[in-house]
Amino acid sequence: MAELPRDDEEQLVARSQRGDIDAFNYLVLHYQQSAYGVAYRMLGDTELAADVTQDVFIAAFRNIQSFRPGSSFRAWLLRIASNMACDYWRRMQRHPQESLDILTDEDELHSAEDLGALVAPGQEENPEAYVLNQELQEAIQQGLATLPLEQRQAVVLCDIEGLTYEEIATATQTSLGTVRSRIARGRARLRNYLYKHRELLPRNYRLSTDRDS
Repeated sequence: MAELPRDDEEQLVARSQRGDIDAFNYLVLHYQQSAYGVAYRMLGDTELAADVTQDVFIAAFRNIQSFRPGSSFRAWLLRIASNMACDYWRRMQRHPQESLDILTDEDELHSAEDLGALVAPGQEENPEAYVLNQELQEAIQQGLATLPLEQRQAVVLCDIEGLTYEEIATATQTSLGTVRSRIARGRARLRNYLYKHRELLPRNYRLSTDRDS
C-alpha cells in the first residue's frame, strides 16, 4: 500500500508518540498489509507471517519515540518487519546462513518494475487466468525461498515493497555497495528459478527470458 500523505502521516506519528492509541491504530490499518507482505515473503508461511506482523506493530509502538520526524514511517516500519522476520528465520534455522555477497558491480537482470508487476498483477478476467496467476505467485514465493536470507530481504524490500537502496542500507545496516550486490545477485537467482517455470509468466516476460537465455 502507498504511503500516507506526508502531513497526515506526521500528524498521526506525533499523536502516537504522545500515546494516542487511535492514531497508532490508524497507522496499523494502513500499513499492516505491507508489514505482513514482507514477513510472508521472507518466511513463506501465512501463520508465522501473521504472528511476526503482530510482533512488528507491538515493537513499533514500544519504540515509536525513536522514530525521527521527517523520515518515512513506512520505511521505518518495514525495516522492523524485515529484521524481525530475519531474526525469526535465523532462530528457526539454528545456524545463520553465511552471506555469499561479494561487492562487485553487476548488470541487474530484472528491474524492480518487472518483479513488482509479477507479484501484484491486475485483476484476472477469467478463472483460467486466476489459476495461472495463483501458480505464478507460488512459484515466485518458492523462488524467493531459494535465495540466501540477505538477498531475499533486499529483493523483497526493493522490488516488492519499493524501498530505495538508501532506505534498505539503513534497514540492514550495510553499505550501498552491499545492497546493490545483494539485489543484483538475488534478482539473477530468482530469474534463473522462474525460467524453469516460464510457462506461468506473461507472454512479454517469457519472450524476454527466452531471448536472454
